[in-house]
Amino acid sequence: SITFATWGSRVRISSSPPVNARIPGIDTVVPSLENMTVIPIASSSKGNAYAVIEAEDIVLIDCGISLKSLRQKCSEHGIDLNSAKAVLLTHDHSDHVAGLAALLNRFDLPVYANYLTAGKVSCSCKIDKDSFVCFENGQDFEIGTLKITPFSTPHDAADPVGYFIEGNECNYFHATDIGTPLDSIGRFLSAADIATLESNHDPVMLENSDRVLSLKRRISGPRGHLSNDDAAKMIALFATPRLKKLFLAHLSNDCNSPLLAERIIRQALEKASLDKVELQIIAGGEMEKR
Repeated sequence: SITFATWGSRVRISSSPPVNARIPGIDTVVPSLENMTVIPIASSSKGNAYAVIEAEDIVLIDCGISLKSLRQKCSEHGIDLNSAKAVLLTHDHSDHVAGLAALLNRFDLPVYANYLTAGKVSCSCKIDKDSFVCFENGQDFEIGTLKITPFSTPHDAADPVGYFIEGNECNYFHATDIGTPLDSIGRFLSAADIATLESNHDPVMLENSDRVLSLKRRISGPRGHLSNDDAAKMIALFATPRLKKLFLAHLSNDCNSPLLAERIIRQALEKASLDKVELQIIAGGEMEKR
């Protein structure tokens, strides 16, 4: 492996090939979902935060809610923030980083992000650059037993990413705020046992909404948000029998409905012979098991 210099610290980067180079052999692994837990703490335009847990390793993905809300929701799920190892940032928008400064004032956690995201968040949230461990998109790194690969996503932010997290026996795919369902993203979904995928809006409901035209175009544009139909296409094209649990995230409150999203995604799962997948809808920041 090589050592990769960062702003305030150094992170060990593996020199192994990217995960998509290993995808042809994914079915040779029998996953155990008992060894990894993914908890959507919050998922909406008002704030986003997730926790990925394997054994003693806890990493947070984004922190877009207040410290009070984060601590309360973590307590409800039995998560001890004192045991968290790091925060991974997907991008610099406020609904993903609004609570980060308060979190770091209370807990001494490294923040993993690429250079452009780190620079934007450092300025907007007034966070010391020494708090950041910077990576290059596509280059994996390790936190405890977890091997993490950040991959680029199309969204109107500085340099947005999703994450593919490999545990000892289970892989997790995380991708929200995606404007276009790219093959380069789908390759990671095909290797996932657990996945969180954006299913933001219904195109007809968005077009008929009271939102201004420029906002409608931003949301439906190539660097906006993934519609139910596009999420379904990604699942149909890339999900494999390895997938056991799917979270639908970032649902719009007024341009989508949990029942509509569930129907469209469930149809896609059935067409792909994946009707046994456990589907959970995160609506209004709360999980609904389907």
